[in-house]
Amino acid sequence: MKELTQRISKAGVLAGTLLTFALLAGCSGQDAAQRAQQAAQQAASSAQSAEAAANSAQQSAAAAQAAATRTEQAAADAKAAADRAEAIASKTEASPSRRRRR
Repeated sequence: MKELTQRISKAGVLAGTLLTFALLAGCSGQDAAQRAQQAAQQAASSAQSAEAAANSAQQSAAAAQAAATRTEQAAADAKAAADRAEAIASKTEASPSRRRRR
């Protein structure tokens, strides 16, 4: 995700550089400068959108990791409970039956 953000940032820098060259050259005309400015604004907007998407993906990944951890813990708890139940059952079966005599 960091690579994506870096690439988008580089695209924004490139668009800004193109805008600067168009403005400094002056021979390209007003129309070219406006197009370059619009391209720079669009690149900046795209970079913001991509960064928001990357942040959202990171949050989703963290939530999925937390859910996986909870699932693993629940499975471990269930196994421990099953082991305890089996131990109790085996003790119950092994002990002689006690009857009260009157």
